[in-house]
Parts: sequence; structure tokens; C-alpha cells
Amino acid sequence: MKYFDYAATTPPYPDVVRTMAEIMETQFGNASSIHGYGERADQLLRRARIGCAATIGVKADEIVFTSGATESNNLAIKGAALRYSSRGKHIITTATEHASVYESVLQLQQWGWDVTFIPVDSRGVVTAEQVLEAVRSDTVLVSLMHVNNETGAIHPVEEIGNLLKKNAPRVLFHVDGVQGFGKVHVAPAKWKADLYSLSAHKIRGPKGAGLLYVRSGVELIPLLSGGSQEHGLRAGTENTALIVGMAKAMRIATERQIDFSSRIRILRDRVMKTIAAIPELELNSTHDGAPHIVHFSYPAMKAEVVLHTLEQLGCTVSTQSACSSRSAEPSRVLLAMGRDVACAAGGLRISFGDEHTEEDAAMLEKALHQMVAQLRPLERRM
Repeated sequence: MKYFDYAATTPPYPDVVRTMAEIMETQFGNASSIHGYGERADQLLRRARIGCAATIGVKADEIVFTSGATESNNLAIKGAALRYSSRGKHIITTATEHASVYESVLQLQQWGWDVTFIPVDSRGVVTAEQVLEAVRSDTVLVSLMHVNNETGAIHPVEEIGNLLKKNAPRVLFHVDGVQGFGKVHVAPAKWKADLYSLSAHKIRGPKGAGLLYVRSGVELIPLLSGGSQEHGLRAGTENTALIVGMAKAMRIATERQIDFSSRIRILRDRVMKTIAAIPELELNSTHDGAPHIVHFSYPAMKAEVVLHTLEQLGCTVSTQSACSSRSAEPSRVLLAMGRDVACAAGGLRISFGDEHTEEDAAMLEKALHQMVAQLRPLERRM
């Protein structure tokens, strides 16, 4: 069985597992305690914070550790909206965002905020000009993902951030960076991002760890109360083992990013070419997207039928994103891109990891052909 669902989660690096196990066994102190055990835990956190900051080119005191990108996105969006509500109650985003962003802005909408969902083009991308045109005098925040978690579409975040800061410097810019880090070049400071979210388990780190970059001078209302940890923005005892594991995974991913991008893009392009040549399938990803994600649809078949057929043929893929894959609803991402309901309901995602080879891609291509051959006679019945 070959696993092609790295955009959902990844197997942690063996070095990460060993490091975490050692810390859990020997460095179990509470980093807030002032005795020796606590001091040693605090030292590990300090080193991890410096390491994480270095990989994205920011300062250590701008890093806030969280339980993952969902918490980071919630803290960025709600924390900024609540803190700067005196400036206005208008937020800008798109309909193709991850659920943790999309549902956060919908919740704020219920609380009285006005939300503008900028329309994406057929590739799933917005322009910097579209973002700027949506800005109003009461706009507080723009929140966009770097790489779309379903299709791999890449927003021009650097152009957007620089145009925003030049023309609307008081508007905060949040980037959900979960699917971009380790796959494409990342530079939040260069992008003029005020807030940037990451999750460890997408880059072969542990589940339950993430971070939020908060640019110096930006203030947030904390969502969790009860302690002064993480600069007062995230109460609760830090999980030293998970955080150190994340720091190690980020370092490894950064070191391997260029090689990963060039090598995996070749595999992705090869599989995309195969999909495009099969009449029954529709390709939803574009070649200028992220190097590790391929999204396609089999409009005449239910997505779960296609998924299980591929699984029987030895290839594990996913429907929609992991957070939405158990939903029977058509993908709102594909609908926003202008796809019809049949296409949006029959979408599947293939996502590659650094362990994949040419042989794996060949196996996947063969499975795609076999899957269509098996399901083609059933199309009218489905």
C-alpha cells in the first residue's frame, strides 16, 4: 500500500520521534517552574523558539507556540478582530480557505463583523488588485492561505502583502502557511505578513504542535486564559517534546525544501499528464501550483467509490481536505473555482511526500488507469 495523502498528515521523521521520546523520558519538567527540571525544559523551549524563527526568517520573540494550525488560525483571526474592533469590523478572505479560517470568519460574521469573500479565478487564485479593491475604511484584517490545501493553488502573497502595506498600512495581513512551508519558498517578513500560521504534522513533525508568527507591534486578544505562557497569548503548559519535535521537523524541511520541490514536481507533473489524458477524469490543479498536490475529479462517479477502488489497487488518496473528507457535500473550493456540482462532488486529492519515487508515481499512474477501467461500466448506475 502506497500512501499519497501527505497533505492530510505525514509520518514523522525517525529523528523527530527519537528526540521526542528522549525528552518525554528525561526532560519532563514544566517550563514555568523555577527549579532545575523547569529550567532545563525552559531552555529547550528557548532553543526551539530560536530554531523555528530562523526557518521562516523572523525573530524568536515573534513566535507563539500552539496546538496546531487550527488554533493558530483562530487566534490570528479572532484575536486580531477582537483587539482592533475599534478600527472597524470588516474582514477580507476567500471562499476557498481552510475550514479553520472559513469557519472563524463565519463565526465573527455571526457576532456582527462584515466579511468580504473575494472570488477566485478558475485556478483558485486571487490577484493583489482584487484584495486592494475589497479594502474599506473599516477593514481590519485580510486572511489568505499561501497554498490551497485541496488543489495546491498558490496565492501571490508577497505581491498582496506589499500592495496592502503600501496602500492600507493599518490593515493586518494573515497568511495560513500550512501547505506551503517545506514545499515552496517562505518569507513572512518579506511578504509584509503580520501573522503566519504553521502546523508540525504537515512537515513530518508531531500532531498537536503548531505556531503563529505575530509580527512585533501586533497585538491580539488571547483565546485561552489562565496563564502567562507564550507572551500571554496562549495560556497552558507548553508541551516541550512536541515543540522540540516541531523545531527539528522545520529545520529538516527547510534544508530539503529546494530538492523536494524540484524532485516532487517532476512526479506531480507526470501524474497530472496521465490524468489529463484519461477522458473520464477532470484535472482541477494547474501546473503553476504547489509541487506536491494534484486534484482531479471523476464526475460520473462518487468520490468515495473512486477512493476505495484506488485503495484496493494499493494507493491511498483523499477526498477534499482531511477536515472535510467525511462530508457528503460538494467541495466549496471547487464550486468557488466555477466547477459544476458533479465535478465538485467527485473530487479527489493526491499529495506527495519526500519519500515518493519514480516507481511510486508509475504505480499510481497504473492504478488510475485500472480504476477507470473497473468503474467505467458502472458510470450509468452511479
